[in-house]
Amino acid sequence: MLRTRLYLGLLPLLLLLIAMGGYALFTCLELSRSVEITLVGNYRSMLATEEMKNAATLMNSALYQAQGGDVLAARERFSAQRARFERTLHEQSMTAAGTPRARPVEAVDEAFLAQVKTDEVFLREGTLSPLDALRETETALFTTLRALEALAQHDYAALQAELARAGQTTRMTIKLLLGAMAAAILLSLYLSYRLSRSLLRPIKALTASAVALGDGVLDRPVPVLSRDELGELARAFNTMAGKLRAFREATTAKVLRAQRTMEATLTSTPDPVFVVSENGDIELKNPAAEMLAVAPEFAGGFPVPLRQPLAEVLASGNHYLPAGYDHVITLRVGPEDRHYLPRILAVGDALTGFGGAAILLQDVTKFRLLDDAKNNLVGTVSHELKTPLTGLRMAVYLLLEQNLGQLTSAQRELLETARDDTDRLLRILNDLLDLSRLEGGAAALNRTPERVDGLLAAMTGEIRPLIEAAGQRIEVNNAAGVDTVPVDRDRIRHVFINLLTNASKYSPEGSAITLYAGPAPDGFVKFGVRDHGPGIPPESLPHMFEKFYRVPGQTKKGAGLGLAIAREIVVAHGGSIACASGPGPGSDFHFLLPGVTPSSG
Repeated sequence: MLRTRLYLGLLPLLLLLIAMGGYALFTCLELSRSVEITLVGNYRSMLATEEMKNAATLMNSALYQAQGGDVLAARERFSAQRARFERTLHEQSMTAAGTPRARPVEAVDEAFLAQVKTDEVFLREGTLSPLDALRETETALFTTLRALEALAQHDYAALQAELARAGQTTRMTIKLLLGAMAAAILLSLYLSYRLSRSLLRPIKALTASAVALGDGVLDRPVPVLSRDELGELARAFNTMAGKLRAFREATTAKVLRAQRTMEATLTSTPDPVFVVSENGDIELKNPAAEMLAVAPEFAGGFPVPLRQPLAEVLASGNHYLPAGYDHVITLRVGPEDRHYLPRILAVGDALTGFGGAAILLQDVTKFRLLDDAKNNLVGTVSHELKTPLTGLRMAVYLLLEQNLGQLTSAQRELLETARDDTDRLLRILNDLLDLSRLEGGAAALNRTPERVDGLLAAMTGEIRPLIEAAGQRIEVNNAAGVDTVPVDRDRIRHVFINLLTNASKYSPEGSAITLYAGPAPDGFVKFGVRDHGPGIPPESLPHMFEKFYRVPGQTKKGAGLGLAIAREIVVAHGGSIACASGPGPGSDFHFLLPGVTPSSG
């Protein structure tokens, strides 16, 4: 329909152009025809007039030839020129019949007849003609020539009149064409104005509504001014704006609900929550954080233990999620000390453009007190049980030595079982005491630089008898690039012996156990023990270093404390321990130790 409007709008201009072109074509053809007829006819008439003049003059000259005595030749010449004149005159008479030119042609005919009559009288008398007769012939010739001149003047006047008419027609045509061009220009301007107004008006309205839509104003509809494509576009735009309004209202309500929910959640959260910007400035605090922020540790910003982890989270975008009590920070809140486990979450939203972090300080004061109480209880109970258990163990050993009398085989078997159980209980109590000291921080490390190759050799020599007794072999792989490592030799020995003992316990006979060491990123040294045992299920890997945890379905004896103690020793050295395994044979227990002594500050 818009195409039809454009066609109809331009139709008057097209009709005017067609009319102008048709009139110009008709005028050109008419002028061409008129000029061709007039010019050619007049040119032929002028030629005929000149030819008749020549013929009349030659007829008169034949009279002089007759007067000279050559009458026969003069008659022949006179007859030829007379026939020539009459033939041309006849043609002119036929052409001029019924036209204004017929009268001058008749005058020529009358003058020519008079000349012929006079000349024939002169030719009959020949040389005897008197001088007066010759003068009469001259007069008759002059009369004919004057009639021919009058005919020529008439033709010339007709030519001038035709030229004047052609000029007038040309000037009129030019004026009409100029007027038509001016009318076409005015009409085109008017049509352009009408079309542009009819087209640009809805487009401007649509543009204004689109700009308003971009500015968030969704209640500015586009007026529907027609039923063509522009009207359809306006209706589609209004429909889209209506859907956007509905979507914005729904989204706004959802955002408000989310905001109220977030505020209610933050307000009801008992743990302090800080939301900081990418520059480290505090953007939001819940009531618990407001109360905590008045503590002296927050006088210069966040406490020192939070500054470095917060800077790392803001720089890298990775969460900081410690799980051990060694990362707990203690803050003075009112009259008492509170213990908090910090969790720093990287926050980034491309839609809002916010990039920062959320600091959650989990209050673990009760858990810390319970853990301390548990550790103290375990340590106290283990210490109190160790003394009677040691006495019981000595008594069993004395009975087995048979210094107090002979034992039957059944009695000896029972005592040996009791001896093994007391030894196992004593080892468990020693492990519990060591674990309690490590978790409580009472066992200080005595670090000394140890050569890696010497440390591996010592551990291999100590464990080799146990491995060879199980029908296995041990292999040592010490990569280049590692020289010394600062460790507490007695403590780190427990880690190596525990890992090697577990590898031998779960590896089949005839297999190889690999003890290896090598450089690791960031200046760490990697130690590990690789075996060919049954492997560890994936669901058990995250719990391998928890206290008292054992893989379900295990038939080997153990209390589940060895790996937990190894983890505490490695963490106390500033390192980390992990396990790599899967369904199928083989496990790889490895730990990282810093290559240089960590700074005490």
